[in-house]
Amino acid sequence: MNVLVAVMQLLVATAFVSIPLVRHRYGATATAGAQAELERQGVRPTVLAENGMRFDAGGHETWAPVSIAAAMAAAAGANLFGSSWAGPLTWVVQSIVLLINCVILYSNLTAVKSVQAAFARKGDPMLARIDVAALLKAAEAGFPGWVWVLQNARHVVVFGASAVALAAMTVLA
Repeated sequence: MNVLVAVMQLLVATAFVSIPLVRHRYGATATAGAQAELERQGVRPTVLAENGMRFDAGGHETWAPVSIAAAMAAAAGANLFGSSWAGPLTWVVQSIVLLINCVILYSNLTAVKSVQAAFARKGDPMLARIDVAALLKAAEAGFPGWVWVLQNARHVVVFGASAVALAAMTVLA
């Protein structure tokens, strides 16, 4: 059963590593599309960088998913090697990852509203006049269509594998 849990955790780790890999490969194209949309709207294209908005693999778009993947790999290792910490570690890490994925899913579903709210909080009139929906659509066009499928598959893997791992831990207890 510990092997099953470890395999589920490695699947979750792989799902999270896919995020920076895709952003590294296609992020520059997405950024260029977003900047072109800003120019079309009469907004200086540097406004995104000035306000920390990125579509590439920089910053938290790399360290956060890689850290989650590392935590999942550590939990998988503990399960594979039969560590006495495997059970508690799995419950804690897997539960946190489930919550994080809920936040990511919510963020994906409310991207336009959350970016509009973030821009409004800045109080910058340049940001206030951006058509955020058009901006995000232009950035999204920089990623291949299969990335949308991958994003949804990642959510299914994270939720499904986490549920299987936690259910298996219940059986093991």
